[in-house]
Amino acid sequence: MEPILTINNLTKKFGYLTAVKDLSFTINKGNVYGILGPNGSGKSTTLGIVLNVVNKTQGDFHWFDGTTSTHDALKQVGAIIERPNFYPYMTAEQNLKLVCRIKGVDQNKIDEKLTVVGLLDRKDHKFRTYSLGMKQRLAIASALLNDPEILILDEPTNGLDPQGIHQIREIIKNIAANGTTILLASHLLDEVEKVCSHVVVLRKGEKLYAGRVDEMINSYGFFELKAEKHEALLQVLETHSNIGNVKIEGDLITAFLNEAMSASEFNQLMFEKGILLSHLVKRKESLEEQFLQLTDHK
Repeated sequence: MEPILTINNLTKKFGYLTAVKDLSFTINKGNVYGILGPNGSGKSTTLGIVLNVVNKTQGDFHWFDGTTSTHDALKQVGAIIERPNFYPYMTAEQNLKLVCRIKGVDQNKIDEKLTVVGLLDRKDHKFRTYSLGMKQRLAIASALLNDPEILILDEPTNGLDPQGIHQIREIIKNIAANGTTILLASHLLDEVEKVCSHVVVLRKGEKLYAGRVDEMINSYGFFELKAEKHEALLQVLETHSNIGNVKIEGDLITAFLNEAMSASEFNQLMFEKGILLSHLVKRKESLEEQFLQLTDHK
């Protein structure tokens, strides 16, 4: 795998607050990575550090093979980490021509990138007439003008209506399908599950998980259980090697599996222990349940 970005033991402190704590992960070429976590988990700070707009406290990071300076590497990066900021009285095309001059990029890329984000037919319209979703799409077109190796997006669908969210997500998937690596920060589990191939889960600046999205949700599932012998059932669950975390809500017990086990096998085991189950359902965990499992343990 060809690395695009490598982060090693990165820490950022703002006075007494540690925003990012001993964070390490690698972004490899050709994948869509999500940095997932609630607000305040260190997502934007991490992106700010690797884009040289926030100074790190400790640790290091390097782009590509490590021989390229950050200044030169960032010429191969497209990034949107703030609200789109264009001149309202200028058209989309005029704004992008200005970006081309600043970046030293050929203006013949403009129509191509506007086509990617579905705005070619609106290129002569002033920016102030654009909806929030269109403004975000124009920002993506702007970030693509230098044909970046990696596109970095911070909360790309924040504040958009459902149609706008769908359009941005489809654009991201299409850009990735054409070979551009993508790193996006999001607090939305749904977004990561639908768009990303890999995920880094952060909570209070610490990494809880890094790996493939499908492996994160490829768990053994869980049982939902009820029995008259509630306490006896709990005792069996606490000592059984196949059972991991156990949650209790009233008379409903949720038992998460850490090894494969069928409902019929479990039912037979309970019968042998003299416990008759009045309710037994086996379910597969969603990304949301996996995320809650991870964050509950910290």
